[in-house]
Formats: sequence, structure tokens, C-alpha cells
Amino acid sequence: MDRAYAALADPTRRRLLETLRDGDARITDLAAPLPMTFAGVSRHVGVLESAGLVQREVRGREHWLSLRPEGLTMAQQWMNDQTEFWSTRADALSERLRRKREKR
Repeated sequence: MDRAYAALADPTRRRLLETLRDGDARITDLAAPLPMTFAGVSRHVGVLESAGLVQREVRGREHWLSLRPEGLTMAQQWMNDQTEFWSTRADALSERLRRKREKR
């Protein structure tokens, strides 16, 4: 989970993931519109791979990437748990304040 959040913290890596939503892509295609070297993009891809967010497949001489949505499962579950917890707390506070107003 820590690796997924660390990977998502960088705007370049988020952009790469957004591009991959449209389907598999070669690393060279992902690198083309970015204002950095191919080596820089490759390092970002390595972080995404380590986090389990993308998968690389070598086809001949080309390296293709695809999304691995299951890589976000633990991070998403943690966010869902936090949202549920804090929503419950906010609802309880709202109810308490409503009762306090009614007593006045």
C-alpha cells in the first residue's frame, strides 16, 4: 500500500496511469509527449511496476505496459475504511448538535 501511494504522489506517474486507461501502450509512446528523457520515463515506469500498478510485457524489442487495477485494491480499501469511519463520526456529531439545539 505504501508503494502505491508513493507512486501516485508524483504527477508524471499519475499521467502515465491516466494514459494507460485507454489501453496498453509502448513505453516509447508514453514518453513521447512528456518533457523528459526516455530514461526519466523509464524510471517512473519502474516505480509503477514496483508498486504493482502496471505490468510490462516484452513483445519482440518493444516493451508494452498495461494497468494492473488490483494494485490499488489495498490502498482503495484503506481509503474506504477511513471514509466510512469519519462519515460515521460526522453523522454522530451532527446528531449531537441537533439534540443540543433542540434542548435550547
